[in-house]
Amino acid sequence: MIFSSMSFIVFLIAVLFIYAATDNYRQRAAIILVASLVFYGSWKPSYLLLLIASLTLNYGFYRILQHNRSRAWLSLGLVINLGVLIFFKYLGLFFQTLITMGGYFQFPVPVESPSWTQWALPLGVSFYTFHMLSVMIDVYRGDWVRPISFRAWSMYVTFFPHMIAGPILRASELVEQLEKLEPLKLDAVRLGALIFIGGLIKKTLLADNLSGFVEPLYAHPEQLNFFTSWLATLAFALQIYFDFSGYSEMAVGLARMFGVTLPRNFLYPYISRSVKEFWQRWHITLSRWLRDYLYISLGGSHCSLPRNMVNLMITMLLGGLWHGAGWNFVFWGFLHGSYLVGHRLLLHVYTWAGVTAGSVIDRTLSWLGWPLTFILVCFTWVFFRANTFPDAWHISATMLGLAQPRGAIHFIRLSEQMIITAALLVALLEPHIVAWFQRQGPLNWWWVASPVRGFAYAALVLALVLFGGDTQKFIYFDF
Repeated sequence: MIFSSMSFIVFLIAVLFIYAATDNYRQRAAIILVASLVFYGSWKPSYLLLLIASLTLNYGFYRILQHNRSRAWLSLGLVINLGVLIFFKYLGLFFQTLITMGGYFQFPVPVESPSWTQWALPLGVSFYTFHMLSVMIDVYRGDWVRPISFRAWSMYVTFFPHMIAGPILRASELVEQLEKLEPLKLDAVRLGALIFIGGLIKKTLLADNLSGFVEPLYAHPEQLNFFTSWLATLAFALQIYFDFSGYSEMAVGLARMFGVTLPRNFLYPYISRSVKEFWQRWHITLSRWLRDYLYISLGGSHCSLPRNMVNLMITMLLGGLWHGAGWNFVFWGFLHGSYLVGHRLLLHVYTWAGVTAGSVIDRTLSWLGWPLTFILVCFTWVFFRANTFPDAWHISATMLGLAQPRGAIHFIRLSEQMIITAALLVALLEPHIVAWFQRQGPLNWWWVASPVRGFAYAALVLALVLFGGDTQKFIYFDF
């Protein structure tokens, strides 16, 4: 069940009705836990085996660390969890790399990876592994000292609004809320429904329609010229934003219906004026996880400039690898790491040149930073989206004017260009749209006359039916 499917809507309504009939916390907690396991098991029941095994094993590590903050126990927990993640997610990449390198050096190697390395990645394994690791690291550091029951631990990991693709939460952000689940409140359901609908619109009207343009273009990179390669990449940049931010808003809305508050995962990233700011606005909870548990552990910025640049690059390379088992994702991380290193060097040049904050030069460079950042980020999406590494190289070369199309040129129709332009305007104007909505008061809508509300809902449903694209799974479900 994906959030934008009718089966999920039926599931959600059933859970809300059952939850509303509860009399005490134990019943509410049981309903949330069972609903979360049913939701996860609906994808593939066998996934539940790995999930339950991981839940149980890591709760054991958590309890041990709670009583004995030993580096050895933490290391063992990290090795086992990362080993499982590597086994399921990266074993195929490892064998394929060996085969490629063997062929390059003319070693006798198999033609393809063993079939037993080609299994499907268990859904959400990267996300729920990160959730459990964050608790163990926080306990080891002394940042989390409250005991967690196995029931609360299980709900923290499996809470269905955020389990599959985040937001990635620390225990301090969710456990206490789940330990105090309250009866269903109408205002919370209404506000959650509004947030959910906003994400649903992003997903079905924008992301799914853009997917129909991006797929055939990236399937035939040899047919792209300079213009169409840039337009295809722009379309994907908008698709992945509306897809993932739409999912995150739907997750926030779902949690709010049950009285649980999740943090924002996106903050209008395409208005960023530097790549550093982009990562403060894009997939915020992952950026925070990488900063708190990887970058700072490596030494962060409290070290020499060369060491700091190495820390940035390692963090982004591993962040790229986390996104997918392919060297194209590693190179995507390398590009972002290079941008961040360049930004850090540029700040030192500003200081050396005496550029002060708020000066005319500083304001001018800041404004110029927006289009430059947007172009640089869009360029990196080629390596995130391309079907193969060679395809990514060809498309990026075409975008730089270094390659020409082979065969018939793939043209994009005017109607498609108009939809891409409209999506770009929505992405850039979204902060102003949201600010206006917040000034009106999100719940004021419910005081509008019933016939007007009914007409608006009917119009929304009609728009989703007529203009919504074919239902696609969320892009980040693959990670």
